[in-house]
Amino acid sequence: MAQDDILKKIIAHSKEYGFIFQSSEIYDGLSAVYDYGQHGSELKNNIKRYWWDSMVKLNENIVGIDSAIFMHPTVWKASGHVGAFSDPLIDNKDSKKRYRADVLIEEYMAKIENKIQKEVDKAEKKFGDTFDEEQFKKTNPRVLANQEKIEAIRTRFVSALEKDDLAELKKIIEDLEIACPVSGSKNWTDVRQFNLMFETKLGSVSEDANSIYLRPETAQGIFVNYLNVQKSGRMKIPFGIAQIGKAFRNEIVARQFIFRMREFEQMEMQFFVRPGEEMEWFKLWKETRIKWHKALGASEKKYRFHDHDKLAHYANAATDIEFDFPMGFKEVEGIHSRTDFDLSQHQEFSGKKIQYFDPETNQSYVPYVIETSIGLDRMFLTILSNAYTEEVIEKEGGKKEERVVLKIPAELAPVKLAILPLLRKDALPEKAREILNDLKYDVNCIYEEKDSIGKRYRRQDAIGTPYCITVDHQTIEDNTVTLRNRDTMEQERIPVEKVREIVIAKTSINNLLKKG
Repeated sequence: MAQDDILKKIIAHSKEYGFIFQSSEIYDGLSAVYDYGQHGSELKNNIKRYWWDSMVKLNENIVGIDSAIFMHPTVWKASGHVGAFSDPLIDNKDSKKRYRADVLIEEYMAKIENKIQKEVDKAEKKFGDTFDEEQFKKTNPRVLANQEKIEAIRTRFVSALEKDDLAELKKIIEDLEIACPVSGSKNWTDVRQFNLMFETKLGSVSEDANSIYLRPETAQGIFVNYLNVQKSGRMKIPFGIAQIGKAFRNEIVARQFIFRMREFEQMEMQFFVRPGEEMEWFKLWKETRIKWHKALGASEKKYRFHDHDKLAHYANAATDIEFDFPMGFKEVEGIHSRTDFDLSQHQEFSGKKIQYFDPETNQSYVPYVIETSIGLDRMFLTILSNAYTEEVIEKEGGKKEERVVLKIPAELAPVKLAILPLLRKDALPEKAREILNDLKYDVNCIYEEKDSIGKRYRRQDAIGTPYCITVDHQTIEDNTVTLRNRDTMEQERIPVEKVREIVIAKTSINNLLKKG
């Protein structure tokens, strides 16, 4: 199946089963803004909990805050967003579509990387266990030629970005003969910068200014509260501050479903360390974060690190954790060594001393910062992309049946258990609701009695519910139920009193926390 088709199916499935809706859909929607439905909001909250507990609950030197969306406008001058927070945009004159120039070039390089990977996969299939991927990449002529092509493009690309040379970015696009994905035309405008911040008005911030911004990132809310948290919590270096919150960017090129939106949610942690020790912590947090992702059970091949070609003005090291989405490898989380830039800038612009006295070294200094920043919406799409599965099931008599199942990790599934009376009579619904009322305090359950039991199983598969119990006439006799596993479709007879224990053991967030 084509990758574009997979994404389209995920989008359709998300709407049909209550995960994601287009915002204001009855008014024809709002571009690049989405609402999370009844199952989507549950999954989103479970992802948040997994992240929050892994950061705050398991680390005694990391605490959480919740800062305001509105901040004093000088915050964004200090951070550099007012003067430098922009994207290089280019328009296609024929399709009238607008694109990020840097993304067009990066996607071109990614296509060449895919060619290399296809050569590797073909060779691995041919040689089997004796295959040496590293040696193959060093010796295969087609791989070497493509790698040289990538490096040549990257050298020009990085140089243009560092010099902010917009004319050179356009020249690269023209030289590579990059065409508009919509029109196929290579008729491009000049590249120009576009600021991404939303500006609004708020009463009177000061006597001479009332323009403020919707925050384009949550990190600055942590930095301006550094002193408050450090002093009130008696925090000692190294320590971290975590936050989950909404951010807003006026993305002109917003596409690929919830991957790039104008209103989105971030899960960020800023970890404050001694100057000179930042690279050790940078390496440690890289290892910690990739382990967190892999605990969710996706194939190792689905993840990779991508070091930044051009570092942001505040960073001395940066890498992305990329996931293989239906549209290819894309960033889901960034790990950055931000040096002391942010705290130093806020110290300068505010006139307040933002330093830490280290009793071990007997020195005062502005701490360095390691940032881990993950897009919650992108993480949501990661889970859906990896979970969406189409299967053909062999039935009795040689019949075949298709099913769509969301193999969401049981610990994150929106609904943990479906309680299904076999029939809507003979006191079965009453017994099922009795079980529901007993379990609902400990397990997120759903009750369903409409349609045949087979159709109800399929619906729960599509929602991603890991377990179903069927209440039948035998339940009335001996207080046992049939427990069905979503992934294997295996069924076993268990006592009602064992349901809570089994389901909690299989679906507890703690299972993931112990892995990650």
